[in-house]
Amino acid sequence: MITKLPKGLTVRNSCPADHQKIIVVMKDWWGGRDLTPMLPKLFLDHFCDTSFIIEKEEDLIAFLIGFLSPSRPREGYIHFVGVHPNYRGIGLGEFLYHRFFNSCKKNHRDTIRACTSPVNKGSIAFHTKVGFSISKGNGDIDGIQVSLDYNGPGDLKVLFEINI
Repeated sequence: MITKLPKGLTVRNSCPADHQKIIVVMKDWWGGRDLTPMLPKLFLDHFCDTSFIIEKEEDLIAFLIGFLSPSRPREGYIHFVGVHPNYRGIGLGEFLYHRFFNSCKKNHRDTIRACTSPVNKGSIAFHTKVGFSISKGNGDIDGIQVSLDYNGPGDLKVLFEINI
């Protein structure tokens, strides 16, 4: 795990103006998949203290949108994470996750949850690599537990949990 960003990259908390920067790159970063409806601007309006942006000068390189659960006082949730394709594999995602974990620890949160689509094999591999376990679901795809109809009919999700 990297503890310091490579030269030229900076990290900061997100702000509402970052929403447009993120939305513009999402299709490219996810191979044409349109995931923009999953990230309404309200996440950047209300969860700036626990969401982070990595930039190179003014260019967006990576982001993590996470929040402290208002309903589950011991939990944090990572809602959305993206890393520019040219910067993958150098530890930026893990850097952002650990920054979020530290925010959770400061706020007495010891359980972090996240989810992804079962088609996103890279995300599944990343989460298990950084220590998340896959939660038991009500279905199985290719040997991976999934939660069927998670956000509605036909929506499959792989749910993750880690205790920090």
